[in-house]
Amino acid sequence: MTYDVVARTTQFSSGRVIDVVTDEVTMPGGRTALRDWVVHPGAVGVVAVDDADRVLLVHQYRHPVGRELWELPAGLLDVDGELAVVSAGRELAEEADLRAAEFEVLVDLLTTPGASNEAIRLYLARGLTPTDAPFERHDEEATMTTRWFALDEAVDRVLAGEIENAAAAAGILAAAAARARGWKGLRPAGAPWTARPDRV
Repeated sequence: MTYDVVARTTQFSSGRVIDVVTDEVTMPGGRTALRDWVVHPGAVGVVAVDDADRVLLVHQYRHPVGRELWELPAGLLDVDGELAVVSAGRELAEEADLRAAEFEVLVDLLTTPGASNEAIRLYLARGLTPTDAPFERHDEEATMTTRWFALDEAVDRVLAGEIENAAAAAGILAAAAARARGWKGLRPAGAPWTARPDRV
């Protein structure tokens, strides 16, 4: 089911990442209402798990919340024509200096569907090896650090409120659930993605 958009006004455009629009939408019964929302390019994240069941997290400053957060290696779908799994591999290399032999879809998320169309696909990455050389990082990423956490410890930190990034929390919990199933039943890297069918 979809609601008809009668009109759209762009409130803010040509931002570095997002646009903000206002839609006039026909509601059930015929009344129209205004809905403000953020247009987002989408993103990918990587739950990198090694042979010892450790997960790699990055510690990165996030300006809107004014502090550093534990997060997954992740990034925007901002390269034209690049497949989502290729974006994931690039982000893993750029943020963690790692490559993976195997990617599987762990979980697809709509992060804030009441306010944005942002979609993020989280991949499980295994068969990890270092890249040939470290990536040169800039801006917030210049001070970013990485750390391996036992998957069980990462789960504990999510439940204790110490890992607050939504994608990281969902990815860690999904990885723990997948491990409990013997890593079986995950979707292949190119599985259909309802929110971003153009990126698979």
